[in-house]
Amino acid sequence: MNAQRAPSLDVSQLRVVYDDFVAVAGATFRVEPGESFGIVGESGSGKSTVLRAICGLAPRASGTVRLGGDAGAANGKTFRRRVQMVFQDPYASLHPRQTVDRILAEPLAIHGVTGAEARIQRALDEVGLGTGFRFRYPHQLSGGQRQRVAIARALILEPQILLLDEPTSALDASVQAEVLNLLEALRRRRGLGFVMVSHDLAVVTHLCERLMVMQRGQTVELLSAADLASGRVSQPYTASLMRASAGFQRTV
Repeated sequence: MNAQRAPSLDVSQLRVVYDDFVAVAGATFRVEPGESFGIVGESGSGKSTVLRAICGLAPRASGTVRLGGDAGAANGKTFRRRVQMVFQDPYASLHPRQTVDRILAEPLAIHGVTGAEARIQRALDEVGLGTGFRFRYPHQLSGGQRQRVAIARALILEPQILLLDEPTSALDASVQAEVLNLLEALRRRRGLGFVMVSHDLAVVTHLCERLMVMQRGQTVELLSAADLASGRVSQPYTASLMRASAGFQRTV
């Protein structure tokens, strides 16, 4: 399949409020076509809420989300097909009573996409599982295999942007690198854009080119992954994250 460059994703003054609690306060960033962008911060900083607000799973109190310059697209079915999300816990995000085959077929049916057989086979092959996994249930798979199914489900509609919510934090350390390398290979092959949330700075610098640091719903700073890796940060909070990130190595 030929790679298709993803459109730009523009998030402007995004604000999410639950009752009187401001979960996200005016987040603004742009993901260039085919770019991998990271969002980091401590637990409760609002980073996952940003992803959920982009794809419509959290209410936007104000602000705009534009895909390819089109603000109206963020509320339509086409947007939901072009922007897909991979959740943190693959066991929680996969229906326990559905086979892999049905899990992958469901989004195709919802969007009226034909050629399900070929798409399912291709999606499984792309994530390194193969058709032997088609009729297994989630409980019959390892954590890494379940996350590969979740990635295949996100890919099956041939999206242009993937929203990745801590995609490896629920996995054993031994399989985290495999899944990260798979995601990067898919991004390059398909020309995908990524927005990836993580508390692990080493993961972000491995996969992302630029990133946004968040604290208590606020944007602390925007910087490149190379600047983060070399310690060229301007805010004390970002420096404290670096010190707190266990196993983080400052390498350019």
